[in-house]
Amino acid sequence: MSVPAVVGPRGSSPAPKGSRVALALGSGGARGYAHIGVIQVLSERGYEIVGIAGSSMGALVGGVQAAGRLDELAEWAKSLTQRTILRLLDPSISAAGVLRAEKILDAVRDILGPLTIEQLPIPYTAVATDLLAGKSVWFQRGPLDEAIRASIAIPGVIAPHEVDGRLLADGGILDPLPMAPIAGVNADLTIAVSLNGSEAGGPRAEEPGVTAEWLNRMVRSTSALFDPSAARSLLDRPTARAVLSRFGASLPEPDTLPDAQGVEQGPEIEDDLDDAPDLPRLGGFDVMNRTIDIAQSALARHTLAAYPADLLIEVPRTTCRSLEFHRAVDVIAAGRALAARALDAYESEDDDEPAAPAIEG
Repeated sequence: MSVPAVVGPRGSSPAPKGSRVALALGSGGARGYAHIGVIQVLSERGYEIVGIAGSSMGALVGGVQAAGRLDELAEWAKSLTQRTILRLLDPSISAAGVLRAEKILDAVRDILGPLTIEQLPIPYTAVATDLLAGKSVWFQRGPLDEAIRASIAIPGVIAPHEVDGRLLADGGILDPLPMAPIAGVNADLTIAVSLNGSEAGGPRAEEPGVTAEWLNRMVRSTSALFDPSAARSLLDRPTARAVLSRFGASLPEPDTLPDAQGVEQGPEIEDDLDDAPDLPRLGGFDVMNRTIDIAQSALARHTLAAYPADLLIEVPRTTCRSLEFHRAVDVIAAGRALAARALDAYESEDDDEPAAPAIEG
């Protein structure tokens, strides 16, 4: 008796052999929109996702996919503008991070509804980091929105989340590509989606966007309200610098801050040694962010050595900045293109395998 082909959504191609997929979705801020594009291509080609583990943005996208609400998330993300993002990030001076992010979680809750992880139709794990114990924490039960909130708490940017006496932050701190939680999933194929891929063309050169320009104006306005030294003291803090850097804005140099009468001072002549043509000019927090990216890439490689993936999809770090959440359309498209390329290669290898010899009775 013949076995019917496994067929995906209307208009999709039949799924190839080994169509049950377990997904590990990595951390990387707004680059996590690429996860949406990857999942869309898998669905269109008839693959069945039977297990998901995610860190940070990977936990958010993975949880929404496990709840069957990915289309709603994609449409909402595509509608976001730069100014909408600034309102949703909910800045706070007193929080243990400059952004509370509760407004974003409210929007995600509207999409998800009051779901628990146990109610999801497929196994799902959100990975967070216990800041006090220095260990990874796996959420495999309990409220889905709480698991996502804990996993997306970017250090120094989004305030940590307290759960059962534990202070939890971004899962990517210790586990930027969570392969271990899907090791026991009954799947034919494991796919890892890393958001810390190498920059094939070198660092992306880009002009500051509207958000960066808006933040720069806000910084200069703040400086005009205070004594210049006091303004710089307020803005020259790790959390403030981190957010400015992630949006592509910058802290003004002391000699360009307005003086007590609100008059800008002229820049001094720069030393010729600062204009070395062969090296990028990195500020202190560019160095910090770059260091974090390198550390997460190294952690991901160690994870893959212990838990190899059948298919690795790497999203370059230059795809977008960590907090450019207004770029969903471009980043989802990048995820689709990378997934299509990787699956084309995988499926062509599958087609090239010789057929098993017939067993005659």
